[in-house]
Amino acid sequence: MALRDKVFNAIMDGRRRVGLPPPTLSLDSFFIDPEEAKRRFAAISGGLGEVFFAHKGRTVHKWLHYLSAYERHFAAYRDTPVRMLEIGVDKGGSLEMWRKYFGINATIFGIDLNPDCASRVTPPNQVRIGSQADPQFLRSVVDEMGTPDIILDDGSHFARHQRISFDTLFPLLREGGLYLIEDLHTSYFYGPYEGGYRRKGTAVERTKDIIDDMHAWYHRKPTTTPAKYHVGAIHVYDSIIVLEKRKVERPCVTKIG
Repeated sequence: MALRDKVFNAIMDGRRRVGLPPPTLSLDSFFIDPEEAKRRFAAISGGLGEVFFAHKGRTVHKWLHYLSAYERHFAAYRDTPVRMLEIGVDKGGSLEMWRKYFGINATIFGIDLNPDCASRVTPPNQVRIGSQADPQFLRSVVDEMGTPDIILDDGSHFARHQRISFDTLFPLLREGGLYLIEDLHTSYFYGPYEGGYRRKGTAVERTKDIIDDMHAWYHRKPTTTPAKYHVGAIHVYDSIIVLEKRKVERPCVTKIG
């Protein structure tokens, strides 16, 4: 165990011994009602914003600033035979939203650990029950649905689960595809999410490792992610990262004129 993790665990044990809860942040202050959300985002017309606010089916739970990020990266896939895998089904509303957005030609699979989610889906969407921390299960879903163009991790948000899912699924993503991890604010939450400010192993810290590995051409430190040769770009938004899978050749420089 790394020294930082030992220190973190010692601090948490000390808080528990004296009856103090782990430091957490309440998200209640961030919630607004749907009508207020519509007023604030009235400028979002067409695209995913329109689909989201017009949704009448199963519950969709999204931070509103995600909509613009998704629209930026997903718009090119609309009305195409895109293959999307979403980790985390919850009430099933997001699968319905993606179907409305991407169209009838899309292949959309969701996975969740909760067996109740098996009934929270409308064909042609599909749901498979299993853990995002089970590499064999993840590979079986990809074998069934075909090579994904988009993988969206909106699952448990546990740091360990996010790492296992990424390490298993990113190599199986189509060249030119997108891998997204949602709700990165949980990387800062102590407690069940295995987070904490700059705590080693969280999705946020993993993102920093990927940035270092993308620049491995210019330093001699060992790489710990597939970024050096297979991440063409990484987009960081509030609580979302979007990785573009693209084979990267050795950089070169020249002068003209």
